[in-house]
Amino acid sequence: MAMSSSPCLFSPIKLRELTISNRVFMSPMCQYSAVDGLANDWHLVHLGTRAVGGAGLVMTEASAVSPEGRISLGDTGIWNEAQADAWQHVTQFIKNHGSVAAIQIAHAGRKAATDLPWRGGRPLSDAQDGWQPVAPSAIAFDDGYRVPEVLSVAELARIESAFAEAAARAARAGFDVVEIHMAHGYLLHEFLSPLSNRRTDAYGGSLEGRMRFPVAVARAVRAAWPEHLPLFVRISATDWVPGAWDLPDAIRLARELKAVGVDLVDCSSGGSSASAKVPAAPGYQVPFAATLRSEAGLATGAVGLITSARQAEDILAQSQADAILIGRELLRNPYWPLTAARELGAAIDWPPQYLRAKI
Repeated sequence: MAMSSSPCLFSPIKLRELTISNRVFMSPMCQYSAVDGLANDWHLVHLGTRAVGGAGLVMTEASAVSPEGRISLGDTGIWNEAQADAWQHVTQFIKNHGSVAAIQIAHAGRKAATDLPWRGGRPLSDAQDGWQPVAPSAIAFDDGYRVPEVLSVAELARIESAFAEAAARAARAGFDVVEIHMAHGYLLHEFLSPLSNRRTDAYGGSLEGRMRFPVAVARAVRAAWPEHLPLFVRISATDWVPGAWDLPDAIRLARELKAVGVDLVDCSSGGSSASAKVPAAPGYQVPFAATLRSEAGLATGAVGLITSARQAEDILAQSQADAILIGRELLRNPYWPLTAARELGAAIDWPPQYLRAKI
């Protein structure tokens, strides 16, 4: 049954000078299928299919800003020009089919150098081509993980530059959105969380100190990224550990990110502790997006076990978020936006090759 007004989910959203045709955003999901960080036919088909399927924005997996910043040997990267060139075919296909091409740039920190998930995902040994992870402090993520090397101030400056250079390459590769990964226990989140940051210099201690490096990275990326294009940041709004990183801290961070020119915060959670008790349930992270939107005055994206058109529509209609990031459901059904539009009574363009299936 058609709705009485146009569904929020299929209304456009304008961020800076970029208009995204609808608010179904494909969430970044690692594919562990690259060689030497290069996107290949898998990434073209994987990402391109979701553009054909009607997502307003299609985001790549976490793409490393340096070789040692990879989660695994199968991660994509954006630390050299060959990788930027490899992305161009992907971005052009996405844009040719009416979607916005976005890339998440990342550094895995102490969670780097692990095997592929379908091979167990455990830390790689030297004999398995593993490498030494780095982090704010010498605290391993969990039993069996390497103790990371502590980053010096000079090394922080190099990583900050690597993020900025990655953003500049992303623009040359044809991406229209960059998202900085500050979530899930990877390097920038490691600085934010007291579980992983025990530094006693200017980059640790107080909340202000722990935010210093992630905010500096955001500032550097904003300076390197075209002014007319939006910048996103994915954060974990809580560690799900008492006394650790939590929602009040995330509000402070979101305000700082807004001040340096971030346009949307993608609100996830967890990842800093292997023993955290996460109360996962449909829409369980939506309150984080709603609170940050209200308290920081910043556009937000809701993510996490959002699987139905009505659920997504209600989140937007109730002003809890500005966009919906869909992950696993888009793995199950690359054409979820087309079926969601039909359910909500929205007009959405179908690929002409597929029109015979529209009715």
